[in-house]
Parts: sequence; structure tokens; C-alpha cells
Amino acid sequence: MIPFKDILSALSIAVFVLSIWIFFCIKVFILSGIVRHSFELDSIELSSFVLMLITLLISVRNFLIHSNKTNSKNLEKSNNLKLRLGAIDKTNAVIEFEPSGNVISINNKFKEIFGYGDCIIGKHHSVLVPEDIKNSKEYSQFWEDLANGKSKSGHFHRVGVDGNDVWIVGNYVPLKNKYGDVFKIFKIAQDNTDKYKAIQQVSSKNVYLEHAAKILRHDMHSGINTYIPRGLKSLLRRLDTKTIKDLKLETSIKMIQGGLEHTQQVYSGVYEFTNLVKSGAKLQTTDCDIKEILTEYLKRTSYFDKVKINKLSKIMVNKSLFCTAIDNLIRNGLKYNDSKTKYVKISKETVKNNDGSITNYIVIIDNGRGMSQVDFENYSKPYVRKVGQLESGSGLGLNICSLILKEHGFKITSEKLKIGTKLRIRL
Repeated sequence: MIPFKDILSALSIAVFVLSIWIFFCIKVFILSGIVRHSFELDSIELSSFVLMLITLLISVRNFLIHSNKTNSKNLEKSNNLKLRLGAIDKTNAVIEFEPSGNVISINNKFKEIFGYGDCIIGKHHSVLVPEDIKNSKEYSQFWEDLANGKSKSGHFHRVGVDGNDVWIVGNYVPLKNKYGDVFKIFKIAQDNTDKYKAIQQVSSKNVYLEHAAKILRHDMHSGINTYIPRGLKSLLRRLDTKTIKDLKLETSIKMIQGGLEHTQQVYSGVYEFTNLVKSGAKLQTTDCDIKEILTEYLKRTSYFDKVKINKLSKIMVNKSLFCTAIDNLIRNGLKYNDSKTKYVKISKETVKNNDGSITNYIVIIDNGRGMSQVDFENYSKPYVRKVGQLESGSGLGLNICSLILKEHGFKITSEKLKIGTKLRIRL
């Protein structure tokens, strides 16, 4: 629907044109002698003249109002553009270059990042580039492409005024005149140096960690799984039952055998952990009876009698890592527990979903102090412990457990019960 103001404006212009036409027609007729002056004719001439003036004033008024509105909108757009450019200027290094690469202008953020002052104006961009890049064919092609109107964006290695490394994320945008010729290169960049250094530091630590993992996987393997077992077998072949009994060595030998089995079990877990450190490593899994592997893992612990394991499913897991994760949950349930008779119960739960599909869970219930989902997520962070907690600990148990289960593709949730905690692991 056309606005009333627009209709009124169009009508006033039409009346203005009509009144001009009537006024000049009367004048022409009188001057040419076709008609003579009369009171009626003079009245029409005067009326058309007055009407012409009124509609002219209305049209001029409407034009001025429209012009003011347009100017206001343009001013608002201009102010918004200035605010946006100001925000960009405050948070980004902004540099303008000639198509040849010489610096035209820089902003304060550029000075802050690179350490240069206005002395860089007029110099070539190459003063900001490491020597190996500066002398390369790729760098020459870089500026040739910009001069031809091709934009460039990405991560770039640059150097500051003192030769310090600067890593930026930037965009080089060629600006063209009305003839289509590039007359300026506009660059916006953000300093990415701290993030790049952090990534490099993590990469270096990963190299050290992988080297340590290699030592654990290969060099310690010989001692734990070869030399010590062979030595123990050789010793037992040379000691008959009577000698062992006479020297009262039964307990000592049993402790050595148990210690060796435990060490081999721990080594197996460490081996699987360190395998994940390798670049591109994937979790190695096998089809396991969960009750069977947990019973085997826990039977040598001092708290095995406090754990009740019901029938569980057979699923694809990494035996050593999965048992380590569940063991961490069991020990938490027993450690943070003030009950006289501590226990942890492990069972399976099957839920039928609305779409008819089945979801299987492993459920772990203890009678400890209780832990909500919020608590679990908080304590799953590295080195986070409860304020005022008296029990010792590293604050890594739940963190490692969560990472292992996530690596398997499982999800764990925690519910605080009236007495204790209910953990559900969705398989």
C-alpha cells in the first residue's frame, strides 16, 4: 500500500503542473489577442497563480523533508561505518601498501605488534619478512598476484623491528579504482604469536613424551617381561620344595611372583597409554567379557572383597585401559566413603528407547559421600580436588577415567543418591 504522504506529494506536483499550464495558457491567449481581459478570466489567472505558488511551496517542503531524512540515514550509515572501522583499527594491525609493496600507512596496533614507528612508511613490505621467504620465488609471486587484484589470506611468518618472530593471521585485499586498476593493497592482521608458540611448545613436549613412551614400551619390556620372569623360573628350578620350606622362602617367593604379575599388569596399562601418544594412533580393542576382565584385574587388590560384580555384557574394549578406568571409579567410591561397611556394586542396565532401539549401560553404585553430575564434571578436570578434602590424591583419577571412556566412545554420567553415587556408562 502506497503511503499517504507519497500520494499527497504526487498530487501536489500534479496540481502545480496543471496550475502552471492554466496560468501560461491564459497569458498566451491574452497577449495573442484571442481573448480579452475580464473579471472572470483575471480571477482564474489569479487563482491558478496562487495555487501554483501553494503547490510549489508544498513540493519544496516535501523535497526538503525527504532530503533531510536521506541525509540523516546517510549520516547514520557513515557513523556506523566509522564505528566499525574504529573497532577494526583498535583490535587489528591495519597497513596500506602501494601495489609495488611500499608501505603507505600503519596504525597503532601495527606499531604495537611489530615495534615499528612511522619510519617504516615508504619502505618495502620485505623488511617484515624473514630472509628465506624474502628471497623466494613464492614471495615475488605473492606481490605479483596482489598487484593483479588477487586477494591473499592465511597464517604468515613475519619479523618485528628487532628481528623477533611474529606470526599473524592476515588478509591482503587489493583495492581498485573506477577503471579496474589496483591502486592500493589493504591489509588487516591479528597477532597469533603466543598461540603459535604454545602449539610449538606442546609439539616439543609431545616429542619428549613419545620418546619416553618408546623407552617404556621397548626398553622396560625386556626387564619386566623377559629377564625377571626368566630369572625367577631359573631360581625355582634350582630350589626344591624342601629347600624352600627349610629356608622359609614360601612367602617371599609368593610375594615376588605376585609383585611381578602386578608389575606386568601395570606395564600393560602403561604400554596402552603410551601407544596413544604416537602420532595417528588408534585405540586397539578386542571383544571382552567385562565381568571376567574386571575380576581378573581386581582379584589381586586389597579391596576386591568390597566389590560385587554382576553379569555384564561382552563389548569391544581395550582391556588394560578400560579396567584402569573402572578401577579408578571403584577406588573413588571406596576412598570417599564414611560408611562402616563400604561397597561398590557393578551391574548392567538395558534401556529401550522411544524409537525401539536398545541402549546398554554399565552401572556402578557405591555407598560413599555422593557425587552429582556437576561435581563429577568439575573433579574430572586435571588436578582439581574438593576444597578442604582430607584424603590425599593427585586429582587425576577421574580425569584419566573420563579420557579413557571418551576414547572408547562411551559417555559417563553421575547421580548423587540419598546414600552414595550412581554412575552410568553408556556403551
